[in-house]
Amino acid sequence: MTSAPIIEIHNLSAGYDGQDVLHDVNLTVYERDFLGIIGPNGGGKTTLMKCILGLLKPTAGEIVFHKPAEAKRKADGEQGSLSIGYLPQYTTIDRKFPISVEEVILSGLSINKTLASRFTAEEREMARRVIARMGLEGLEKRNIGQLSGGQLQRALLGRAVISDPSVVILDEPSTYIDKRFEARLYELLADLNKECAIILVSHDIGTVLQQVKSIACVNQTLDYHPDTGITTEWLEKNFNCPIELLGHGTLPHRVLGEHHH
Repeated sequence: MTSAPIIEIHNLSAGYDGQDVLHDVNLTVYERDFLGIIGPNGGGKTTLMKCILGLLKPTAGEIVFHKPAEAKRKADGEQGSLSIGYLPQYTTIDRKFPISVEEVILSGLSINKTLASRFTAEEREMARRVIARMGLEGLEKRNIGQLSGGQLQRALLGRAVISDPSVVILDEPSTYIDKRFEARLYELLADLNKECAIILVSHDIGTVLQQVKSIACVNQTLDYHPDTGITTEWLEKNFNCPIELLGHGTLPHRVLGEHHH
């Protein structure tokens, strides 16, 4: 059975200061999709993500959100609303901010609540289950400044998923994370993907091709691939360097490039 669309982007253009970064972008994200967004620096990956999150208004075109059928049965929300979780780049987090793991995760329940707000027993139980799922038991009261990179990434992922979103967007989740935790992160994402769609924005082409179900290649406009079958020619053209894909079975495992500057 074909999955239903939850995000539809039609003829979208967007940019800054009167200058278009993206133009004529069309994309459909489906329920339980695992979409990888790749492309060169400055190609528009972040701009597209900001448009989907509502942080940037497109200069043309539209983005239509559909609540998944299962969510419609659970709640009486508006037809066009969609719950989105967001995992920001690791480098955007102020680790000196005095907030605990539990508080970080609880902050994902409502943008209208402050840290001083009282959370219900039910909400704290939700946080407890997420903490266990993220493998953070025993660290609930620990300040984020005392966490390892992998622990902080899991706390932020817990914040993104505690509200049971229909889509989770991850911005460069592998940045500054060691390879051991990276494997654990993608195990968590594969588990989450059974419940929601995931959009993964990354420059790490090799890792992305191993994990996702479909690919959007963004370089001012967008090329959509319903699987991970991207040609070497496209990558070389858009990343401006020779790239070799090493395959294992039908799936590329590494991307190696020769760079001459």
